[in-house]
This record gives sequence, C-alpha cells and structure tokens, in this order.
Amino acid sequence: MTRAHVPAGTVVSVSGLSKAFRNVVALEDVTLSIEAGEAFGILGPNGAGKTTTVECVAGTLRPDGGRVTVLGVDPAADRATVRGRVGYQLQAAALPPALRVEEALRLFAAFYPEPADVPELLRIVGLHEHRKRPFDKLSGGQKQRLSIALALIGDPDVVVFDELTTGLDPQGRRDIRQLIQRVKDDGITVVLVTHYLDDVERLCDRLAIIDAGRTRFVGTPAELLAVSGTGPGGHGSLEDAYLAFIEQAPAE
Repeated sequence: MTRAHVPAGTVVSVSGLSKAFRNVVALEDVTLSIEAGEAFGILGPNGAGKTTTVECVAGTLRPDGGRVTVLGVDPAADRATVRGRVGYQLQAAALPPALRVEEALRLFAAFYPEPADVPELLRIVGLHEHRKRPFDKLSGGQKQRLSIALALIGDPDVVVFDELTTGLDPQGRRDIRQLIQRVKDDGITVVLVTHYLDDVERLCDRLAIIDAGRTRFVGTPAELLAVSGTGPGGHGSLEDAYLAFIEQAPAE
C-alpha cells in the first residue's frame, strides 16, 4: 500500500491503565508507550490482561482508570477518529460462511472514507487468486490472511494483531510473519499480542510483559535477555528469558 503520510513520535501512550469486570480485576496498572513505525510485542500469561489492554487502545473498551491516547486522542472519547486510523484484527473472528473474500473486503471498505485499494490489498496478502472463494472454504492460513486484510482495509496508521499465528503450522506462521514484516516496512505501526516468542524475536523492536494486570517489563528483546540473567554471555533463548522473568517477577 502507498502511504500518504507516516506519523512520527509516540503514537500510543498508556499510563496507569485499570479495568475491572464486576468483581474481576483485569488491569491494575499498565503503563507503556509505542513509537511510530515500530513493531511492539505484548506478552504475558493467559488472563494477564493483554487483550483487555489492546481493546482499551482500540477504543472498544472504556478503562476505569488511567489514561490512554492513540495518535493524540482518547480512543474511548473519540472512537470515530481512532476507528478510522487503527486497524484491529480480532483474536477470534468469523464471517458468514458464504461470504466471498473480495465481497468481505468491499463490505468493510464501505465503512471508511478513504479505504485501501481492494485489488492491491488482495495481492499484498496473497489472496488475489482466492478472491471468489467463500469464507468457509478458506484454509486456516487463508483466514488469517483475510483477517490481516480486514485490519488493513481502512489504510490505518496503527494495526493491532491479537494471537495472529495461533493454530497455524510452521509454514503458515512463517508466511504470516513475512506479511507482518511487509506491513511494518510500509510504515504502519504494528502491535502484536502473542504467546510465540520467536514471533517477537523476528518481528518486534520492543516488547512489554503484562502479568496479573500490571506492566512488569518494557524494553527490547536484548534488554529482556540482560535483566533475566540468561544473556548476553548466557546460552538462553528469548523464551528462556521470558519464563525466567515471569517466574522471578514479584506477585503484588
């Protein structure tokens, strides 16, 4: 896609974010910032608050406390602006079984004032030859490619991918990683929520670890290796560093 403009500076700022659902506290104190053009990974155990955090960033949830700004605006107060500039690939998304790939993209394109070019986007995500195929006839990898295309159809400045490679075979994960790298190379800021440390190692400039609703770490993969005690000079992988950090982090 051809970018008309690329934002500069901090595009996502989260400070002291909190959110509860009835008696369940999902977020207590999440603080992080994401710079324009970077790929930023959000990691943490199941139930840590990762998806709740990005839903607050995308404006689909209103936080109970703290402050969130995206591209200079409050996503909860100005959802129309954020919706037009932030693409969000849902963790589990389904379309009507008979809806064809190109039909889905053109339907979603109608929601935006200046959408991406549908034929070009189909070629970018590798679905041009499958544009007439119904949703229920797509493979798992093709459905993920369609999810990426739907997140990009509004020509966003920031795009959030939530557990994008879950359930894919190694070749499918490699193909999706290459596609995300292409998105990043086009100047779009990428937020990647994942459990796969090799995705983070290959794609992300920086990462945050969220555990029990709190930010435990923000920094580069190399910095995580250093503070975990598994590198540099050690022989541990980024996964080893992540697990070591989670296990030694104080439970507050």
